[in-house]
Amino acid sequence: MNTKLGSALLAASLACGALLAGSAAAAEITAKFAVTLQESSHQGQGVAKFVELVKERSQGRINIRPYYNAALGNDVQVTSALQGGSIQFVVPQTTTLTGMIKDFEVLDYPFLFDSEKEVEAVLDGPVGQRLLDSLPEKGLVGLAFWENGFFNFTNSRRPIAKLEDFNGLKLRAIQARISQESIKVLGATPVPLAVPELYTALETRTVDGQGTTAAVTAALRLDEVQKYLSLTRHTYGAFIPLASKKFWDKLSEDDRKLLMQAAADARSYQRNVAREQELSAIAQMTAKGLAVNEISAAERTRMREASMPLWSAFSQEAGQEIFEAAQAEIAKVRD
Repeated sequence: MNTKLGSALLAASLACGALLAGSAAAAEITAKFAVTLQESSHQGQGVAKFVELVKERSQGRINIRPYYNAALGNDVQVTSALQGGSIQFVVPQTTTLTGMIKDFEVLDYPFLFDSEKEVEAVLDGPVGQRLLDSLPEKGLVGLAFWENGFFNFTNSRRPIAKLEDFNGLKLRAIQARISQESIKVLGATPVPLAVPELYTALETRTVDGQGTTAAVTAALRLDEVQKYLSLTRHTYGAFIPLASKKFWDKLSEDDRKLLMQAAADARSYQRNVAREQELSAIAQMTAKGLAVNEISAAERTRMREASMPLWSAFSQEAGQEIFEAAQAEIAKVRD
């Protein structure tokens, strides 16, 4: 009788062990992370830090493989794939989301922000959280806000030192309507172009200039076909690490918390890299002969005032409440 009982207990123990082993195996997670820029970029280094933190904190149980240099597609393509669940993580610029969630347009209003401190007050506070909370219904989960940085115009015709210097310039715009309208309101002509077309368009003078961060300008070697860099800081670009909701819903609560915290902890590192790369890029391009000029506070105020009708028009279409909330957070910093 005891022998039979012992055999039964042994069988039950083995069965339990097999179940536990199966459960442990099931807990292993692998995921793809689509990254638009190269690994050495501030975006790429932020992703590398996130992947490192996740692997370390999960003791190797969660393995995320980054695909750099847009290997899986551009921001629009990979965000769509994320919604479908074939990719688990992406980190597009927030402008990519404006077509599906109007409130995100507030981050692209020209001359809204004066400093990184103002940006952080908006993105890392209740306004940013509200934007993140709007994503799950679109099949996306927002983890944090990272930095691309302040955009500056380059062109091949003249320095932009005052509002009138925009007149007659043809400047590259992205497909988002707010990008195109922002250029129009300053007095220039927007020309929608994809990044792969930009170098040739600048070289052949199909367009006179473009606006992005100095780090991206240097990375794309656009200084080779431009003469002037004007530090307009006309808009701020934020990256947003996103997870697929289809993937997210299968995770345990503990794993969700781990991923959220890793994205938040990688944020400070990534922002510091972005700011260091920006300063380094300006210095390098200046040394190579690009003429760099600052914008006076008075002229920046004029540019902001010229842009305000655009703020009003876009906030009336959608997003008045979040626009006012963002302004309130900015005001706290300026006071």
